[in-house]
Amino acid sequence: MCREPDIPAWAPLLYQLQLLDFKEKLDPLTLPVADRIRIGNQKRERGNFHFQREEYSMAARAYSMALDVLTTRSRDGGNGGVKTEEEEVRDYRVKCLNNLATVQIKLEQYQEALSSSREVLTLEPNNVKSLFRAGKLLSDMGEYKEAMEVLKRALKLEPTTKAIHAELSKLVRRQSGGKDTQEWISKPAAMLGDNITPFLIPSKKKPSGISWKFILGALVVALGSLVTSLILTARN
Repeated sequence: MCREPDIPAWAPLLYQLQLLDFKEKLDPLTLPVADRIRIGNQKRERGNFHFQREEYSMAARAYSMALDVLTTRSRDGGNGGVKTEEEEVRDYRVKCLNNLATVQIKLEQYQEALSSSREVLTLEPNNVKSLFRAGKLLSDMGEYKEAMEVLKRALKLEPTTKAIHAELSKLVRRQSGGKDTQEWISKPAAMLGDNITPFLIPSKKKPSGISWKFILGALVVALGSLVTSLILTARN
């Protein structure tokens, strides 16, 4: 025969915990390079997973955690030069910052996205992806002068990229107050130099030669004369 439990099912419980030990947050710079890359990539891939599921806030958190690990000595007050064994860490950090900037744009955190892009450029000044993103963000923020300088750098590195041409064309229109860029040749030409050609909208040329209306009129007159001649001949 079963007896009633000593503690009723509805009774509140009080737990008492005792902290036996703790570890301080590990300084990433104390980890071997291979461990930093491994842990950082795990968190970055987690961010990619959330990004594909359109869970942008969670993706941003994962990328930020990855960046905490993917740290280089030169960034934290070292001797100013990225050491050979840490160049790979820097490369992964650049990838992670680019991913974070993309997520921040999705979250409409434009100032944060610009900061992430600028940090990429401190590590890799010729990163075209970040140059383009920073230029576009600056243009959208109304910082036209700086946007022009950044986008021109991107164009110089990749002169055949259509997206850069399109963004520069949009920037020129914004600077001109939305008017046809053909009316503003002198202003953008001074800013873009030899690169102005792709951004000008050519004016429509008037067709040369005899007007088609004149030709049609002449044909009508000739046809009328022929009909009149035939009628007169038939009467005679």
